[in-house]
Amino acid sequence: MSVKSALSVSAVLLLGGMALTACSAGSSGTTAGSASGAQPSASASVASPVSPASPAPSGTAAAASAWSPSASAAANGNGGSGSSAGSRSSGGGNNSAGYAYTHPCSMAQLSVHVTGRSGAPSQRVIEVRNLGASSCGLSYYPLVSLDNANSANGGQAVLPLVPGGLGGAPAYPVYAGQTAYAVIDLDPSGATTGTAAGVNELNVLADGDHMPNADTVNVPLGSGALVLKPKLGLYRSNIADAVASMTTANTVSS
Repeated sequence: MSVKSALSVSAVLLLGGMALTACSAGSSGTTAGSASGAQPSASASVASPVSPASPAPSGTAAAASAWSPSASAAANGNGGSGSSAGSRSSGGGNNSAGYAYTHPCSMAQLSVHVTGRSGAPSQRVIEVRNLGASSCGLSYYPLVSLDNANSANGGQAVLPLVPGGLGGAPAYPVYAGQTAYAVIDLDPSGATTGTAAGVNELNVLADGDHMPNADTVNVPLGSGALVLKPKLGLYRSNIADAVASMTTANTVSS
């Protein structure tokens, strides 16, 4: 081999080695760059909290999922002053407020009783007890009308005033073994004249939003009942709070 040929071969080998070195360095840089790009930033990995909108009174599954049970009890008073309501409102499982918001009560798991109130002859206490093993949800107040038991078409029905401006949780939660109370005053003014004639029956549907009319409980009032501009309060965990709610009634129920 001539000296010229040997030099040419050496030059080729030298250039090839330099090219391989450059390729190796480029490959390492690309790999490092990919690894750096795949590492997420700390701020991107944390979702920003979303403040839930206040759900409508009628209540839906979507509204229930967005609503904070503990906030609902404080904002709307649905927890009442009873310790049992407050202790369960933020819990989980099938005896929680969250479960009640998506599981309306059925008459099969309830007992409904109407009694008089000592010292207040014009008032009646509506007691709705959950006999089941799970919590369930009621409408904000029972659907109530006052009528003549012998009236075929309900033409004499008198509807009570109820508290207005309602909003908050999708339902009133009633926990297993607990009782919800609502109070109606048949004649808040105590008037003895101008009262509705012929009214002798109190009709109570524990949940007017979900229950059929066939679940209505009819309670005799007697022929001497005086009914004039009656008032009905919201469900509460005790009678004292139910009475207080009744005194704020100012809107015609529908």
